[in-house]
Amino acid sequence: MTTEDKSGTAQPADISLANRYGRPKRRMSATGKRWAGIAALAVGMGFLAWVSTSNATASVTFKDIGYRTTDATQAEVDFQVTREPGTAVKCAIKALDSKFAVVGWKVVDIPRVEQDAQGQSADGGRTLAQRVVLRTESQAVSGVVDSCWIPKPAA
Repeated sequence: MTTEDKSGTAQPADISLANRYGRPKRRMSATGKRWAGIAALAVGMGFLAWVSTSNATASVTFKDIGYRTTDATQAEVDFQVTREPGTAVKCAIKALDSKFAVVGWKVVDIPRVEQDAQGQSADGGRTLAQRVVLRTESQAVSGVVDSCWIPKPAA
């Protein structure tokens, strides 16, 4: 099959299509495929290493238990903190009004507690119950833990 160009000369159909749509893409060489596979394997191994080490580091979790407002200037927040025994933790606690505005805020230190010989708690001393009293600017309708973290050691 042939086609004519602007000058009227006949050209093979595959050249005409290449001019119109571009040349066919080159296939990746065997060496290129090998390097792409090695790179993908290295990225996958790096990701697995990151996931396994991030889970092994000490972490802190918290759970809101409840709150109580005594009056327009004070609220109490009950919560649990789970961390490795012997780890000091800081938690930010906040009281909210009916429009979810923060009306009270406090950062509390939860000191490290060494595990006793009997290991009294069911989880080995990892979970502690806490009650924090917050001063508020106006009537609070909710009290929650904003976040908890392990403080960096002083240098």
